[in-house]
Amino acid sequence: MSLPFVDRSSSSLPVQFVLQPKWRTWLKDQSAARRGWIESLGIAGNAGDLVVLPGRDGKAAGAVLVISAKPTLWDFGALGTKLPAGTWKLGDTAPVSPTDAAVAIGLGLWKFERYKGKKSKPSAKFLWPAGADKTRATAMIEAISMARDLITTPSSDMGPADLAAAATEMAKKFKAKISITVGDDLLKKNYPTIHAVGRASVRAPRLIDLTWGNPSDPKVTLVGKGVCFDTGGLDLKPASGMLNMKKDMGGAATVMAVAAMVMACKLPVRLRLLVPAVENSVAGNAFRPLDVITTRAGITVEVGNTDAEGRLILCDALAEGAREKPTMMVDCATLTGAARVSLGPDLPALFCNDDALADGLIATGTEVADPMWRMPLYQPYRSMYASKVADVNNVATSPFGGAIIAALYLQEFVPDDVPWAHFDMMGWNNASRPGRPEGGEAQTARAIFTTIEKRVTR
Repeated sequence: MSLPFVDRSSSSLPVQFVLQPKWRTWLKDQSAARRGWIESLGIAGNAGDLVVLPGRDGKAAGAVLVISAKPTLWDFGALGTKLPAGTWKLGDTAPVSPTDAAVAIGLGLWKFERYKGKKSKPSAKFLWPAGADKTRATAMIEAISMARDLITTPSSDMGPADLAAAATEMAKKFKAKISITVGDDLLKKNYPTIHAVGRASVRAPRLIDLTWGNPSDPKVTLVGKGVCFDTGGLDLKPASGMLNMKKDMGGAATVMAVAAMVMACKLPVRLRLLVPAVENSVAGNAFRPLDVITTRAGITVEVGNTDAEGRLILCDALAEGAREKPTMMVDCATLTGAARVSLGPDLPALFCNDDALADGLIATGTEVADPMWRMPLYQPYRSMYASKVADVNNVATSPFGGAIIAALYLQEFVPDDVPWAHFDMMGWNNASRPGRPEGGEAQTARAIFTTIEKRVTR
């Protein structure tokens, strides 16, 4: 998407911001004519209310936005869609930084119009806010918009090869190294669970492996679930459960967004991105319930349910990522409905084996309005996914604690000395809100990026 910001303009219209608790005081201080205009519009001074102020010539002369008592960047997210044509200059955005205000404006203008004959164009433009970090804001807007595009694209145009092509394009842009292991080569290189899950599709499974940065810098590894469509396999989903499974590669898109931000901002890390990309389909060669697979780590897993495929492809990628002993490893996945039942669609579940890493992620998520909620890696539940014929089962024997069981399964493949965080997320906005239009969403991407930044630059 093109950014709505310009460096200079021969004329610009001011936008001022009023905290909701101070609205009545502000309104009382305005001229009788301005006060009458605002009251005639029925503006009550609620957070999110926007008033375009007329000049003597009847044209817009400025605007006022009412922001929350404790504002976040999202208070600015609707400016680009609400303001009329013209170039606008933001007033003081404090306590929100001018960079974050710019990010919210840019993300609020995201639209998915790939299949629309007529493309819309934003009419409002903005001067870059004074003091904004243009590189950082641009990186965030472009990376998250990329992730939203990838998630929202129908699976017909976003299969494993298409996801790999997007990663290759990103690697080229940032001069990163990338290798892609495809089809039966996954067996040759010992990625058996990725191969098993994806082999029934006519679109071959693959592992995307991108590296960037100085090898001597701290190693940061990102892993994302790239199930480009999930039928459930032989344990077939009902139609309602399959409807939005194009978003089942939301974890992959999220870590790709984080990687893009890291590279654009040139953080001093040695970055590795691992994305197992598959389509979980039904065919004569599909993997079956009660099959036993020997994973990359040598742990045998009995397939209790073919619809728990995400943890299968992730376990091989995590085992490979952990091999280098990174200082921080994060995986993102649209993994369980149980996490959504527990926390709803807007609050990703965080599981973490390192308290310092977890505390940093949670604090940063709160700071940047990219929230999460920590859930326990409750070790007594490990017995719930035991197998009589293999080391582990990929599902539990009971319906309880589904998100915890999935996280514990993944932990089997991560050594205790590797700080690791696992996000179980929705990856989707069910309804439009300021800065967050309906469609795919890179939940936790800004929090993860900022946490990496803090850990390597403090």
